[in-house]
Amino acid sequence: MPDRDVIGRLLQLTAEAERRNTNDPDRRAESRGWIREGAPDGLPGSALGPQDATGRLPPHDFSGLRPANHLPSAVFERTPTIAVLSTAHDSRADWLRTGQALEHVLLAATARSVPASLLHQALEWPDLRSTMRDIGGGPTHVQMLIRLGYGPAGPATARRPPRETYVD
Repeated sequence: MPDRDVIGRLLQLTAEAERRNTNDPDRRAESRGWIREGAPDGLPGSALGPQDATGRLPPHDFSGLRPANHLPSAVFERTPTIAVLSTAHDSRADWLRTGQALEHVLLAATARSVPASLLHQALEWPDLRSTMRDIGGGPTHVQMLIRLGYGPAGPATARRPPRETYVD
């Protein structure tokens, strides 16, 4: 759990990544491709949340500059609670352990009715991810940023039945 200064720097890197994603035609198209009404995969447009009116918190904009999918902006918390999942190395085993830790955090948050969202944008740009290495006071490989807190309530989204998601 980083302090306020580190959170500010992490959010700046996330905002820079979100700007890059929005300005890159291929990434913008990929984000738009996740919006699928009535499909078993993807997001319905109605599930998209607002952007932060102050610009302090940069959630991923799946609308890809498509104004029809934008909600009115909202005021988010001044200093969000951000958890950082990081590892000493960056091997496949570290990625697996990170996934297990992420699952644990998300399940614990759900059990306590604490909304959680992922801020992954900066992790997808090698130079920004590299900048995150030393941001928390030691050389670590940041694997995921998790925003924990009480944001605006959104609509429920469809889920596949368990029999369609379980693999033997």
